[in-house]
Amino acid sequence: MRASDVLRLSEVDAAPIATMLRAYGLQLRILEADAKLPGSYWGEPEAGLVGGELFVRADTPLHSLLHEACHWIVMDPAKRPSVHTDASDCLAEEDATCYLQLLLAARLPQFGLDRALTDMDAWGYSFRLGSARAWFEEDADDARAWLRAHGLIDASGNPTGRVRLSDEPSPYSHSIVAGGLPVTS
Repeated sequence: MRASDVLRLSEVDAAPIATMLRAYGLQLRILEADAKLPGSYWGEPEAGLVGGELFVRADTPLHSLLHEACHWIVMDPAKRPSVHTDASDCLAEEDATCYLQLLLAARLPQFGLDRALTDMDAWGYSFRLGSARAWFEEDADDARAWLRAHGLIDASGNPTGRVRLSDEPSPYSHSIVAGGLPVTS
């Protein structure tokens, strides 16, 4: 699969995505095809994050949309209202973002875990085990622990539907070795 073949917003029904994000307190803003995406770290067509709004277009990859949404979910609550473009504070948050992104993708029938993993690899996410799937299945214990410590997943590993509430660092923040850093933000 090539990066140009990743699933885009135009290929799915955006309503379930918008509903899921609204439950977290994040507003999905779908812009016109030729509009500049405010807050896009890597540039169009990647999603942009400004405050509590996630900016996308029809050509925005779904993995990018979920990745930026998950940055907003995992970030320090004090940063959330003023975030603009650069959403990550540390490697622990980046890994947690990638992991949560995959959990949420699995809840979207038009996307799903398998397609999300394939699209992340095609887009160029980089993981030390060589693929998103290998990282997710074999090397993401630290990301799961971080999400659990912040109440973002439950003991069974399911998303809780809550955003990070504490501005205190996770007990895992200083001991995490990054499982993977996406090439895209």
